[in-house]
Amino acid sequence: MIERHARRSVQAPSAVVMIRPHHFAPNSETAEDNAFQQEAGHLDAAEVSRLAHAEVSRAAEALEAVGVRTHIFEDESRLTPDSVFPNNWFSTHPGGHVAIFPMFPVTRRRERRADVIEMLKRDYRVQEVVDYSGLERDGLFLEGTGAMVLDHIDRVAYVVRSNRADPIILERFCSHFKYEPMVFDAHDARGVPVYHTNVLMCIATEFVLLGVDMMVDDARRQHILERFEESGREVVSLSNSQIADFAGNAIELQGRNGRVLALSTRALNALRPDQVAVIEQTAELLPLHVPTIELAGGSVRCMLAGVHLSRR
Repeated sequence: MIERHARRSVQAPSAVVMIRPHHFAPNSETAEDNAFQQEAGHLDAAEVSRLAHAEVSRAAEALEAVGVRTHIFEDESRLTPDSVFPNNWFSTHPGGHVAIFPMFPVTRRRERRADVIEMLKRDYRVQEVVDYSGLERDGLFLEGTGAMVLDHIDRVAYVVRSNRADPIILERFCSHFKYEPMVFDAHDARGVPVYHTNVLMCIATEFVLLGVDMMVDDARRQHILERFEESGREVVSLSNSQIADFAGNAIELQGRNGRVLALSTRALNALRPDQVAVIEQTAELLPLHVPTIELAGGSVRCMLAGVHLSRR
């Protein structure tokens, strides 16, 4: 292990929140603009639910095994099919700050839960909780670290333009939490707009996984690439097919012996050897097998809400 692999980074949280679903199912409401969702095929609802429950349990065990503190909450409701993706409704930030976000799909607004926030207040130093969820009544939505990929080092919020990221609330969030908003357009190979930024971008301490070809505007793409180059990060350019396999939906975490990159086995299998080599210079790869969860259009990054707070 090289020295910088072991160094701690504000970009890589050492703890996460996970939700273990008891009635998981792909959400028909979110399928309207989430092109990553898939049908369950021959699996019946009970089997899908059982498999998803087991996948979350095994993922949590794998994270704990490498030294990532994992807070698991159970969800026994049948009314929250996407609750396994908590990173969309809250985020945490160094200095003791927590944000709660307004969600575009009505079914997903039920996922917010007070016990998660109370745990954060009990176990970590929380200075303030800023709740934007009331803006749903005004038709304003910003779906957390799904809609935003945050560079905690250079204080930039990268955001794909969509109905999941309203510019008004984005400006409010960035002003309060002191990020520079960097908005861009992105489409898949069929021209369908990307619904969440974190399916095509992962910012780690010393590298970025990025669906470069999905970025529509040439000038904006070049500007963003230059920003990453200025930050000293190496950009790993992902193809459209790699993005479709969730290779961009990863998160860097701080483990017991250094930084790890948590991603799905499907995502890892989509990466080329040269891309893997770039990642392994500074982070250990931690593949998690979550094929049933991925039916809902999200992968490992969506499942992990990073805790960027100091422990009490």
